[in-house]
Amino acid sequence: MQSDALPVLLTRQSVGARHLVEPGPDDAALRLMCEAALRAPDHGALVPFRFAVVRGAARAQLAALFEQAARDAGKGDADARIDAERAQRAPLTLAVLARIDLGHTLVPAHEQWACVGGALTNLLNAAHALGFGGKMLSGAKVRSPVLQRAFCEAGETLVGWVALGTPAASPARQPRKLAADAVLREWSGPRTP
Repeated sequence: MQSDALPVLLTRQSVGARHLVEPGPDDAALRLMCEAALRAPDHGALVPFRFAVVRGAARAQLAALFEQAARDAGKGDADARIDAERAQRAPLTLAVLARIDLGHTLVPAHEQWACVGGALTNLLNAAHALGFGGKMLSGAKVRSPVLQRAFCEAGETLVGWVALGTPAASPARQPRKLAADAVLREWSGPRTP
């Protein structure tokens, strides 16, 4: 028995911002993608994530923040300008923000982080199913105080950004990193010391 969704899942891959063109997802597509994100396993129904949409004129503001973060990190003018340019490559960018309750009595932090990862995966899969390409980006910028102040509300962690748009060309299919058997193992009981 095979689902129509399975071929879509098996063909998804990251598409970098330099390979993305207009149009990016519209409001209806973004809502569908977020509906998929909300289907991630979420013990306690905490919804420990949110997405901030960066598009239109806000892209220039993001570029200025990326440039400032680069300068604050000690990068020179040329490298800071490259970071600013990278912020505007994708037609639409989503900031990924996590709200992890470290003191939750029922749902430990690792389960909340698993939900954030599941939500991100579902969002990217939904984008792919809708014909968009995307890629999760993070790096040292997520720790930049200027970017954290710009995006985070109290108790939030800036996880990174998702670049989204229409793939300029069908990207070459990347070979699988591993075969399924490399990550699937039978458990036959506790290990002996």
